Amino acid sequence: MRRPVGVLAVLLLLGACGNDSGPAATAPRQADALTGSLTVFAAASLTEAFTDAKATMERGHTGLTITYNFAGSQALAQQITDGAPADVVATADTTTMQKLQDAQLVEAPTVFAHNTLAIAVAPGNPKHIARLADLARPDVIVVLADPSVPVGKYAAAALAHAGVTVHPRSLELDVKAALAKVKAGEADAAIVYVTDARATGAKAGQVAIAAADNQPADYPIAVVNASTHKTAARALLRELSTGAGRTALRARGFRTP
Repeated sequence: MRRPVGVLAVLLLLGACGNDSGPAATAPRQADALTGSLTVFAAASLTEAFTDAKATMERGHTGLTITYNFAGSQALAQQITDGAPADVVATADTTTMQKLQDAQLVEAPTVFAHNTLAIAVAPGNPKHIARLADLARPDVIVVLADPSVPVGKYAAAALAHAGVTVHPRSLELDVKAALAKVKAGEADAAIVYVTDARATGAKAGQVAIAAADNQPADYPIAVVNASTHKTAARALLRELSTGAGRTALRARGFRTP
């Protein structure tokens, strides 16, 4: 029995709709790897950039919650060594990260940012500090970070290279603490990272350190081996080093690969 032409046309149309494999077909939605509650241990100098990136990442990834622990790199390494729960760690020097890697506490790290030093001074620079040598003057109160802290180690190297001997009023445990002394009027100057001096706005001035004496700081980042959220931690590392994190770092004055 022959079917009418109109019936055949309807059947062919229904068949085409049921087997649509062309560009208009909806592809299966891929699960977002960057989700859940993640903890990041990060060098104090990353505070502003990573806080900026957090807002962007949490808006872009449903269900993502990031908790930061900002401190001196040496303190972060000790906390991880002692078993503190963390998913990702970022330090302000490769030496500290290498210790964590040697202890098999982190996955292979990658350098994701670079920084340099500057002299933070009181607003208006009332002591007219112009170079590292001025920090040795008896009328200048200087605060440095402890040499166990990356910025303290870099500052000591810069002073040694310039042949300058400084007797600091105090040695602080991270760059923010050293800078706080200048902002509070308890010190005339401190050697800090360029990015931290810049972040103070009008609360402190900034004096450049000659390129010949300056010390470049390399920032590595790694997933912590003890993390119970490895897939999400690796996705977060990528986002911090190449996505929203890189954008925020550059906006705050860091250099990135």
